[in-house]
Amino acid sequence: MASTENPAEPLHRALGLTDVEFADIKTVLGRDPNPLELALFGVMWSEHCSYKSSRIHLKRLPTEGPTVLVGPGENAGVVDAGDGIAVAIRIESHNHPSAIEPHQGAATGVGGILRDIFTMGARPLAVMDPLFFGEPNDARQRWLVDGVVSGISNYGNSVGVPTVGGELTFDRCYQTNPLVNVLCVGALPVERLVLGQASGTGNLAVLLGSSTGRDGIGGVSVLASAGFDGADGAASLDDAKRPSVQVGDPYEEKRLIEACLALLDDGLVIGIQDLGGAGLACATSETAARGRVGMDVDVTAIPRREPGMEPWEVMTSESQERMLAIVTPESLPKVEELCARWEVNATVIGKVTEPEKDANGEPIGQLRIRNGFDGEILADVPAAALADEAPLYERPLAEPKNRTAMLADDPTNDAEGLDANDVILSLVTDPAMVYRQYDHQLFLNTVIGPGADAALLRLAGPGLPVSSKGMALSTDSNPRWCALDPRRGTAATVAEGMANVACTGASAVAVVNCLNFGNPEHPEVMWQLSEAVDGMSEACLALGLPVIGGNVSLYNESAGVDIDPTPVIGTLALLEELVARPPSLGWSEGESVVLLGAREASGTIPFSLAGTQVAVDVMGRRCGTLFDIDYATHAATCALISSLVGEHASGKDGLLGSVHDVGGGGLGVALAEMAIAGNVGASLSGVHGVKELFCEHPGRFVVTTNDVAALQTRANEAGVALSVLGTVGGTVLSIESLVETKVSALSERSRSALSDALDAASR
Repeated sequence: MASTENPAEPLHRALGLTDVEFADIKTVLGRDPNPLELALFGVMWSEHCSYKSSRIHLKRLPTEGPTVLVGPGENAGVVDAGDGIAVAIRIESHNHPSAIEPHQGAATGVGGILRDIFTMGARPLAVMDPLFFGEPNDARQRWLVDGVVSGISNYGNSVGVPTVGGELTFDRCYQTNPLVNVLCVGALPVERLVLGQASGTGNLAVLLGSSTGRDGIGGVSVLASAGFDGADGAASLDDAKRPSVQVGDPYEEKRLIEACLALLDDGLVIGIQDLGGAGLACATSETAARGRVGMDVDVTAIPRREPGMEPWEVMTSESQERMLAIVTPESLPKVEELCARWEVNATVIGKVTEPEKDANGEPIGQLRIRNGFDGEILADVPAAALADEAPLYERPLAEPKNRTAMLADDPTNDAEGLDANDVILSLVTDPAMVYRQYDHQLFLNTVIGPGADAALLRLAGPGLPVSSKGMALSTDSNPRWCALDPRRGTAATVAEGMANVACTGASAVAVVNCLNFGNPEHPEVMWQLSEAVDGMSEACLALGLPVIGGNVSLYNESAGVDIDPTPVIGTLALLEELVARPPSLGWSEGESVVLLGAREASGTIPFSLAGTQVAVDVMGRRCGTLFDIDYATHAATCALISSLVGEHASGKDGLLGSVHDVGGGGLGVALAEMAIAGNVGASLSGVHGVKELFCEHPGRFVVTTNDVAALQTRANEAGVALSVLGTVGGTVLSIESLVETKVSALSERSRSALSDALDAASR
């Protein structure tokens, strides 16, 4: 095994293990590990696989709820949606691979998240993609954007799963560390739910799908568990790391999906696990550890697509489109027959073995890698030691040294001299040039697709019970907030997700998270992570939202410079009856424009601009104190919006003509986006200056109606504040004396903003 560029460096260090971890491994085994065993521990005890820096904090998240069927720890979280249907949801990151090879990095990120879903027995129904890049006027960023978007569209479109939404964020902190997060949701009949565990001595471990190659070796240790060295983003992103990026085949994935779901429908599978990070090392050890059994693996039986592969390469390769199924010997012929029908390879590579007993009589399952089914034992390690017993670090925490001064430097009053017309024109950006490369109507379930507050889909698909239910999805992040205050910022992001799905008429039932942070060996980064977890926990407890899964991506740094804390929240919501399309964000001539929700956030500074787009992107001020959240008021406002919009979705005559959450860019951008969507202006008043126009806090909604009195009654009953702003009409968006802009100018700017910025990078 090639160990390192420095021949004097010990092998365990070359594999990312510390001296203390090496000593722990010797204690676990009662002897020195051999190189293959060290390779297994190297990938399984990596930051990416073991969460050794974050597990202690993640334990503080609320994970239980009345509809939760499967929480964190499995391949995906699962909730009971009613009508005999369960919904599986998962979010993952593929940040480091995408920085090196953006097309394959993003494509295999999609492939991996799809497998997380169908390994639970669910058919993948939709994908969302929160993406974060550096400032767009840079040639490398254009290359990254083009590669990532083409990778997502190529894989998702080819495999036949729609991409229904996401986010697109540009900020200088991602200049050398782009973030590519991918969320997937699927549905299944409740009785088809299956877990990734092995059981039954003598049962067979069957490898399904692609053969194993050298692509992806070191993906979880070389890439995802270390930062980049190059200050310019190029010095460490060289060809030497390119083989650690997996290569995807969406057509193989499509066959694999259908074969696995058919195996589950026919009851031929006892347990199933996808092969993602750490490849077979992970799949075999995790399934054995969950079932508290042992497993023997014949490394020579594993199909390979490259000659001369060593056992450590075979076991740690992250080649894509592979699954590990546990089946009985009696079922094997039917498994092979069904897989052949779908042109999917099925190879017996191992068998479940009886666990040994420790001193307390507890079962200890050994993972044995053999040269032949009854041949020489090449590695012999406790499966649980690999899967569950990685070191748990309580790393030092420290507030940023400049935090007190940063919070005290409030940008709010300095905004009074801004030209609101120019600000709105600079902030409206339609990301359509990205999402139009995705097919968002596959399965014909998409009712509301990309470009809205949240996606809305019919809860329907092959093999599912007939239902009129719907489900809504959103992904939300706000690194501007979280850079100032990761606790409040993450809490507000949870609240923002709840507000976005409310605009579809659905009610939030659970969240998943992707926690993107810098180097955990930096105390300030660990403080940010800890604070973000506490903010998420606080908001989820207050709003009744269990956290049913997630992902932690650390070491997002270059040359010692960390990205801003970027927790991404994926929100799942359910709609009891979806038989008609609910209102969109485009308003219509003659309607009254109404603001629902508290106009001022809790906190010490009314209409604070801290952490807003106008402060950061226009004024260049990354400072100030964030607002507090009144959770009771927020929940009541979201419930009212869900109810009002849901009436339309159920086919009734509702009160609303349009609806839009007030999010990034504040009230000013929300109003501009509604004018653009409806292609009609409005005459509005009662806005308290530039500060209210651009402040950002969740829990406010702009709606239009033809019956203000009836809407006022509903708001009064719900205890929700209502303000009438004006009337829709004309060709100009007019807001007090602050804004006077033609809708055509807003539309043109919105359509061209992103392409102009990226095109400038190409010149």
